[in-house]
Amino acid sequence: MTEFLEVVSSDELRYRLDSFPRLSAELISIDDAIGRYLAEDLLSPEDLPEHPRSTVDGYAVKANDTFGASESLPALLRLTGSVEMGKRPHITVQAGSAVAIPTGGHLPAGADAVVMVEYTDRLDSTHIEVSKPVTLRANVLDQGEDIRKGAPVLPSGRRIRPQEVGLLAALGTTHVRVFRRARVAVISTGDEIVEVERKPDPGQIRDANGHSVAALVRACGAEATRFPIVPDDESALRRTIEGALEDYDLVVLSGGSSVGMRDLVVDVLSRLPNIEILAHGVAIRPGKPALFARRHGKAIVDLPGHPVSALIVGQVFLAPLLHYLQGAPLEPGPLGQRVAGRLTASMHSTIGLEEYVRVRLVHNANGECEVHPVFGKSSMLSTLARADGLLVVPPETEGLSAGQRVEVDLI
Repeated sequence: MTEFLEVVSSDELRYRLDSFPRLSAELISIDDAIGRYLAEDLLSPEDLPEHPRSTVDGYAVKANDTFGASESLPALLRLTGSVEMGKRPHITVQAGSAVAIPTGGHLPAGADAVVMVEYTDRLDSTHIEVSKPVTLRANVLDQGEDIRKGAPVLPSGRRIRPQEVGLLAALGTTHVRVFRRARVAVISTGDEIVEVERKPDPGQIRDANGHSVAALVRACGAEATRFPIVPDDESALRRTIEGALEDYDLVVLSGGSSVGMRDLVVDVLSRLPNIEILAHGVAIRPGKPALFARRHGKAIVDLPGHPVSALIVGQVFLAPLLHYLQGAPLEPGPLGQRVAGRLTASMHSTIGLEEYVRVRLVHNANGECEVHPVFGKSSMLSTLARADGLLVVPPETEGLSAGQRVEVDLI
């Protein structure tokens, strides 16, 4: 293999990745659903709340009875009872009367508003004064005001957070159908790669990629299985890839995708039946020698051998693909939060390549976010460990200037 088969832009690669089918769905408890993506639209099985209730501690009243009330001329109301939490009140609010009610309490019949306790004075056991008027339905959450029965609650593809779990629990929903977790085979290749427990001999390196890529996969909510290191042997590599494709949803390899006589991955993949090479080479730096392929609807990703390049390609393309397979939209770039700041140093870039620059973020004395490039050779893994995010330099840009406002994707 003496050249890249097809170098594509990052946008073109994302377009091609968007054609993968999503994974199947499974029914799980809402208590296990954090971070998962819904596989169907959810409709409300009931009104929320199921009855009108108070949003404050105070007194249930008829709003007209408080008209014109003030501190100098308060409204005098007769206290006729109280609402107990968790019980339906059997008392009715009549004109000129009030009923004590706690936050969340069932609004009694006849009441159309609630006066906050802060605007009342208890004169004795049977009378209160109201020093501030309330309007109709003030401090009341009406039946179905939060969600109506049959109304959409959550759409398919929504990532479930604690607040979604709380909403589902409030509606009595105990189980939800979500896209299942991706099962990912992580395979390191190369005669020079050894397990991390070993002391490398001259010319050997520890398998940093296998562990870091597996960690990235798990951080995306997927399941990662690290395979034994595969040597530079075509038969062994083919057997490993074919076996992984039988049992896993996605196969991630590292190494073997750059130009060179000892690179076997493209040769092995190209001989597999029903294989489609989506990209062999992406117009980015670092990470250009990445390879993406598809077989029977399953993705095969071969990351560069350099740990920095492997992780950056993993952050920029593999992580969004994993989230997409598990139900999320296919988002461009790393999935971390994006922050804005001011670049502290000028930098050059190559026209035609989308460049991902490792940066460190520092807030200065004025509270402004400074973006500091992390300098070092591209293969130095420590530069990525010191970085807080990635700054994307577009392919049509020759560079960025110090003082320029930029956006950074946190990693």
